[in-house]
Amino acid sequence: MNAPVIGRKLQSVEDGMFDHPEFRGHEQVVFGHDRASGLFTIIAVHDTRLGPALGGCRMWAYASSAEALTDALRLSRGMTYKNALAGLDLGGGKAVIIGDAPSAKTPDLLAAFGAQVDRLGGTYITAEDVGISAPDMEIVATRTQHVRGTRATGLGDPSPYTALGVFCGIRAALRHRFGSDSLEGRRVCVQGLGHVGMDLAGQLHRAGARLVLADIHKPSLEDAVVRFGAEAVEADHAHAADVDVFAPCALGAGLNDDTIPQIRAGIVAGAANNQLAEERHDEALRERGILYAPDYAINAGGVISIALATPGGDDTLVRSKVEAIDETLTRIFERAERLSLPTQKVADTLAEERLAAA
Repeated sequence: MNAPVIGRKLQSVEDGMFDHPEFRGHEQVVFGHDRASGLFTIIAVHDTRLGPALGGCRMWAYASSAEALTDALRLSRGMTYKNALAGLDLGGGKAVIIGDAPSAKTPDLLAAFGAQVDRLGGTYITAEDVGISAPDMEIVATRTQHVRGTRATGLGDPSPYTALGVFCGIRAALRHRFGSDSLEGRRVCVQGLGHVGMDLAGQLHRAGARLVLADIHKPSLEDAVVRFGAEAVEADHAHAADVDVFAPCALGAGLNDDTIPQIRAGIVAGAANNQLAEERHDEALRERGILYAPDYAINAGGVISIALATPGGDDTLVRSKVEAIDETLTRIFERAERLSLPTQKVADTLAEERLAAA
């Protein structure tokens, strides 16, 4: 149902928000600005039926506020499904800060963002994401207690747990496709060598995989090629590498009408959020016989670590829950095969079943 129209001003807001294709019943979307620090932020709270909305903050040089809004809405909804499927008693939300992180991020801006989060009174809990680091979260935490991934709230940097979950998920996909989860001699292309991608590449290398690597940051790529004895490919062509597994670990929407026909891997399993440009692309992958590990199922390790961590450094419970991503994906793959459905649709159904029960 469309929102009521009261004058032209509300009509224009409705056109920009309630009719937005990614709005999909969000509970709350807040636009925040701090004049002194130059902060422009959007905080999207999608669903709190299972608990407060937990999701990271991304800082990116968006081309427009409309692009930032779309990203926030898509990421927020993805967090609802990620948290539900991971068995966490948390809802889904996300924040974005508009700006180039290397040049525009300052302590004052981060503190101002913390103040914006605090105004929501615990409805939204923030954490790190692209462009925002664990040390940045320490600054955010000076203005709000509704933050995770800091030294005071547990294990700090969640990226190693995200990488561990993706590694376990790749093994689950290999077992389903080939009958063995061994990585010995398997060719894997990792696209994106940030904290998660680099950690994942290291785990794959130690497990015997033959790596093909891609990143727009040449020094990181060159370092990884030497360390892991890997091949290098251009980031724009990584999806077409001749490999067994394609692991996208950069930004989203990389699986689309242009790239899917060019994919040569039998498995797509990586850490990037919102990998499908549109929902219909899950069916496009299935029609090509490509086994897709839904992104919010395989990359849940980070959110599990910040949700379940306790101060003191003991991560036994967290690691156990992250390693169980293998079991979650196996269940998704088996149901998808049995019902001849795309894996993303099955993952959505499993998450929605838990949300409905709440």
